[in-house]
Amino acid sequence: MKRFTLLLCCGIITFGAFGQTTQTSLAIIPEPVKVINKKGHFTLPARTIIEASSHTGVLAVTNYLKSKLTVATGKNVVVKNTFTTPAAIKLLLYTKADTSLGKEGYHLRVTAKGVVIQANEPAGLFYGVQTLVQLLPKEIESAEAHHVAWTVPFVDIKDYPRFAWRGLMLDVSRHFFTKEEVKQYIDQMVRYKFNLLHMHLTDDEGWRVEIKSLPRLTEVAAHNVKKIGEFGSFSTPTADEPRTYGGFYTQDDIKELVQYAKNRFVDIMPEVDVPGHSLAAVVAYPELSVTAGADKYQVRSGERMRVDNTLNPSSEKTYAFLDKVVTEVAQLFPFGYIHMGGDECNKAYWAKSDSVKALMQRENLTTYEEVQSYFEKRLEKIVESKGKKFMGWDEIIEGGLGPDAAVMSWRGMKGGITAAKAGHEVVMSPTTFAYLDYMQSDRIMEPHVYATLRLNKTYEFEPLPDSVDAKLILGGQANLWTEQVFNMRQVEYMTWPRGMAIAEDVWSPKEKKNWTNFYPKVEKQFARLNEAEIKYAPSVYDPDFDASFTTDSLIRVTLTTEIPGLDIYYSFDNSYPDRYYPKYTEPLVAPKDATQLRVITYRGKEPIGRMITMPMAELRQRLTRRRRN
Repeated sequence: MKRFTLLLCCGIITFGAFGQTTQTSLAIIPEPVKVINKKGHFTLPARTIIEASSHTGVLAVTNYLKSKLTVATGKNVVVKNTFTTPAAIKLLLYTKADTSLGKEGYHLRVTAKGVVIQANEPAGLFYGVQTLVQLLPKEIESAEAHHVAWTVPFVDIKDYPRFAWRGLMLDVSRHFFTKEEVKQYIDQMVRYKFNLLHMHLTDDEGWRVEIKSLPRLTEVAAHNVKKIGEFGSFSTPTADEPRTYGGFYTQDDIKELVQYAKNRFVDIMPEVDVPGHSLAAVVAYPELSVTAGADKYQVRSGERMRVDNTLNPSSEKTYAFLDKVVTEVAQLFPFGYIHMGGDECNKAYWAKSDSVKALMQRENLTTYEEVQSYFEKRLEKIVESKGKKFMGWDEIIEGGLGPDAAVMSWRGMKGGITAAKAGHEVVMSPTTFAYLDYMQSDRIMEPHVYATLRLNKTYEFEPLPDSVDAKLILGGQANLWTEQVFNMRQVEYMTWPRGMAIAEDVWSPKEKKNWTNFYPKVEKQFARLNEAEIKYAPSVYDPDFDASFTTDSLIRVTLTTEIPGLDIYYSFDNSYPDRYYPKYTEPLVAPKDATQLRVITYRGKEPIGRMITMPMAELRQRLTRRRRN
């Protein structure tokens, strides 16, 4: 490789000639709108000057970039706003807007003179910086200084998001995550240009936000009994087990998180899940329940649900309670929407209530879906009275939507399509593609949840159905429910790399999405996550197991992989296979007395997948269940 050098001001900038690169080789996620690759590269000088305006929003961008560069490169990084000295990196706001870029788009150019990022708004500069970071060597993600060639390839990138709403939901109720852990999650989100963190703050397992006018919500309902094992099957806590597991965010904590997110161009949307999933609220204030004996309830610790976890839709006390909650939540979160849940409401307890029956007669309601609709419409008015927009899960459609309600569609795309056709705003977050709590590999490798969602399936997510007005589809998001997620490392494992797929689903042009180009980029991102010490799931390397019976009742096993070019080696003799073992080339018929099949994937001579042990009894059980169904 030839190298040429230019002596510029206070450092050496080099550029070299080499072959034409491809977009895939750049490994930018999400895929930009337009990339022009050029020959050569720019090298950061020993003293790296960043030139940028003193605009308040731009200051957040320069602070972010300076910190990133200083830590990983060990270089002297200086920010100036005089524009009189040659700079390695320039962050510029257009004086006349480039209308094609919108509020979040950017134009990034790397030449022999340095890096220039231009945008209409500071948010666009921030996303341009995220792309710049991905163009730098993987060591940029490290928390330690590295002495590598800090080069950036010559490129010309024009980029802007397809959707304005690009979200991830983190359930902090089932398991509590600290303020610092939420900050970590925000930092991980912005790498891939997400701009919305949906915090699921309340549920049966805990109330996580301080409401000063209702102190028992955090005094009584923010902690439960710590249980480890499989959520939903825990033993019922005994009276002497300490209720010390959990926590909550003070209002000062929330303000700090909101500002931290704002500095990274992320909005935080709060969710208070009512009228179902409300056991924590009922424990704190039993008068909110229709069911006698609610004063004996305890916050759920993951045992089977056997009590009434709904609010009373027929009591004025409920609406007075919600008015207090929404008043304080609206003051804490500047974002324009408040999510009020509405999902999975167990209406069986309402059916036993004389007061609910009286409400139905008084309001001429004929179904319990209409009762919930009555509740949601009253709640919508409360939310709107605080200057916010009301949003709920797609169950709020069933009894009739309020006039201005926004819908988050989780039970597939159908609810969102119905809402959009009725003129309502919609965010798509369907289980089909966007539920990050689902298993990523075979169930023998994952905490057990009721479904599997592979990376390639997540990548198929298309938030905009053909049959609706595009203006009403705000965008999409992925949801991470945390019943089986006990710690932050598992949060990371469940989010990445499927979060990368969602990022491309909601940012990149539809025509630019291509699985064959995407998965090699993911593999390069793995190396960057290793530098950042962020955990991720290697499930993309795990094969799928499809079993069937032969005519003589032996088990035939078909193995497939998500990505091509992998070799699968296997054993039936209880030993651990490597590349000297038989290679899978066609469906396997298990020996009659075999008890397990072990497999591992290789790329060439290197093992790349996990060693997987599949019990034959497990495959036989699956086949038996399939026959029954």
